[in-house]
Amino acid sequence: MTTRTDCLERDAQDPLAVLRDEFDLPAGVIYLDGNSLGARPKAALARAQQVMAQEWGHDLIRSWNSAGWFEMPKRLGNLLAPLIGAADGEVVVTDTTSVNLFKALAAALTMQATDPKRTGRRVIVTERSNFPTDIYMAQGLTSWLDRGYSLRLIDSPDQLRSVVDGETAVVMLTHVNYRSGYQYDMQATSALAHAAGALMVWDLAHSAGAVPVALNADGADLAVGCTYKYLNGGPGAPAFIWVPKRHQESFRQPLSGWWGHAAPFAMVPDFKPADGIARALCGTQPIVSLALVECGLDLHRKTDMAAIRTKSLALTDLFIELVEARCAAHPLGLVTPRDHAQRGSHVSFTHPHGYAVMQALIARGVIGDYREPAIMRFGFTPLYTSYADVWDAVEILRDILDRQDYNVDAKRDAVT
Repeated sequence: MTTRTDCLERDAQDPLAVLRDEFDLPAGVIYLDGNSLGARPKAALARAQQVMAQEWGHDLIRSWNSAGWFEMPKRLGNLLAPLIGAADGEVVVTDTTSVNLFKALAAALTMQATDPKRTGRRVIVTERSNFPTDIYMAQGLTSWLDRGYSLRLIDSPDQLRSVVDGETAVVMLTHVNYRSGYQYDMQATSALAHAAGALMVWDLAHSAGAVPVALNADGADLAVGCTYKYLNGGPGAPAFIWVPKRHQESFRQPLSGWWGHAAPFAMVPDFKPADGIARALCGTQPIVSLALVECGLDLHRKTDMAAIRTKSLALTDLFIELVEARCAAHPLGLVTPRDHAQRGSHVSFTHPHGYAVMQALIARGVIGDYREPAIMRFGFTPLYTSYADVWDAVEILRDILDRQDYNVDAKRDAVT
């Protein structure tokens, strides 16, 4: 079985190990929750101070031009684009994932409704286990439209082929499931949707910066995602939306704010959408938060997604191996696929007292998180997670389970 010495040797040979020093990681903590909130890049503090003191404090409103504030959503989008297989001019960093998903779904339904070959399609297909906000946004949109739209929920990826049909307008899926870590085959799934005449909308919240994504090559239609997980943009950092050039002319979204206007400073009363990806924008941007996103993107530019994916799979393989070997006497159930092609960058195990066990782990400095029902999630961010972290985390888990050192009556926190 792998030893801690083996893990230290792997860390010494790890080409990404140097990037760990780019993060401000607290002493005595093994952080395995980057799939929920990424760690802070050291550069983020100085960047925030620069924006606050110089760009806002000294240069004031001039910074919309002199500091490039106005162009920041598109500039950051171009920096993010290579991580998700997009081209320049196809991504903007803006708003929240929920808001961007609302835009993307509304645009996709409009594309279908205005296509004479596809009129009458009124079904959105998604997973019952999708992240709830995705389902809520679809429910809210279809209720607001009040035109006979409905949601069709599947309970497993295997059901997708049997439910996507001539009534389907949009298939909306999260590329890596937030709970299980299951990863869809983007190319095959997009092709399945297209074969039925549907459009394919992807949520990349648990993919961007963690696993290779090839939106254009894999035939996706629209995509959204966040920057505060594996992209380390900071809590509540702006999300992103991708609209490929082939769809930009037909892309219409209902949140027609002034930043998405063809001439935002003309101040005319009638809305005319901007050309290109700018039409996905809405209102004035949160500049301080946007500025911090670049710090996380800069670190990804020091490596590539192939190296990140290689280490991600090695870390998750090691974690599964050690948990199953060292904690075999306990009722743990692996939820995450063993197949590399179907695995994202986090690993989920069930335990009858999963919440209590996770709270005990956090108290011992191993920070993961908990999701119903009975699922403990452990995220592995290759930019700063070490192999020794994995070994040490499993050793603490084993000790907690062996000694039953957890409180089954632990009060549920609002977040974790």
